Amino acid sequence: MKRIIITLSFVFIFFIVAFPQKQVRKEPQVRKELRNGNKEYSQKKYTEAEIAYRKALAADSLSADAAYNLGNSLYKQEKAPEAAEQYQTAVANEKDKGKAAAAWHNIGNVFMKGKDYAKSVEAYKQALRRNPLDDETRYNLALAQKLLENQQQQQNKDKNKDKDKDKKDKDKDKDKQNQQNKDQNKQDQNKDQKIRNRIRISSNNKIRIRCKSKMPNRFWMR
Repeated sequence: MKRIIITLSFVFIFFIVAFPQKQVRKEPQVRKELRNGNKEYSQKKYTEAEIAYRKALAADSLSADAAYNLGNSLYKQEKAPEAAEQYQTAVANEKDKGKAAAAWHNIGNVFMKGKDYAKSVEAYKQALRRNPLDDETRYNLALAQKLLENQQQQQNKDKNKDKDKDKKDKDKDKDKQNQQNKDQNKQDQNKDQKIRNRIRISSNNKIRIRCKSKMPNRFWMR
């Protein structure tokens, strides 16, 4: 019994010591790659910065700082959708409200860049919920709301314009059909008149039909 207790105690101590040691080994590597990435980023070497930040994430997939900085480097390379994914990862793993607000702010910028103003408005609101004193985010929110309003108004105008166009097209088709009917009626009238002109009318207004002698059951009109 004593031997079992000692063994269990050893296992328990092993887990207590081993897990922090693993975490300690990860943190220097993450910090190192973050420093490398920040150095490249400050020199506007965004591709090299991206590589360093990805190495930091490889060392610790839950590093909010690495995800956030990777998002920034991707954004600078015009890779907005990929940047948004990294900002979302940062938000999910970040416990600091200020840093989470910064990630939401940048998510709003990504949507603003893509002219998805409805989503940018929501992202900026999320940022302000975590940092109500951020005037820059508040300004961006007001701008996004104005752009969204303009976008909706333009969409309504385009929708009404399409309706008017459809109505005009229908009216045009109707007029065309009416004209075709008129032309057809006129052609029919001319045809009837031509037939009437070919029928000989006697002075007493009786129609006289000339019949071929060998065709008693058929009429030949001249």
